[in-house]
Amino acid sequence: MTPAPLELVPIGHVRSPFRGRKDAPRQGRLEPVVSEIVVRPEFGDGLFQLDEKKHLFVLCWFDRADRTKLRAIPPHDPVERGVFATRSPDRPNPVSLTLVDLVSIDGRVLSVRGLDALDGTPVIDIKPYSEDIDRPHE
Repeated sequence: MTPAPLELVPIGHVRSPFRGRKDAPRQGRLEPVVSEIVVRPEFGDGLFQLDEKKHLFVLCWFDRADRTKLRAIPPHDPVERGVFATRSPDRPNPVSLTLVDLVSIDGRVLSVRGLDALDGTPVIDIKPYSEDIDRPHE
């Protein structure tokens, strides 16, 4: 059975000081760098009341990733693992999920801290963080 194709529409793109993969930090949350997310005009109304949130999940399409890789060696652990057991950007569907701090919103431009995406990376979604839902309760 052949799966039906998926269609993703970028809602915007990233403006970042990271021009190439070697420029980006291992994890965005580990760096205090502020980046911008520029939301396309047709999706601007989706930002209504987003300024009430402190933290956001940003989903990006890592368009410069190697989509053929199925194994990776994490930088903090020399043991090779399957990409689904790592946070490697190289994977069959290079969707990134990053928890960022919302610094400010100016029109359709969000300033965020902690995003590790390269300049020009397509943004495919933004979701608010909810401590009640997103934090595991042991």
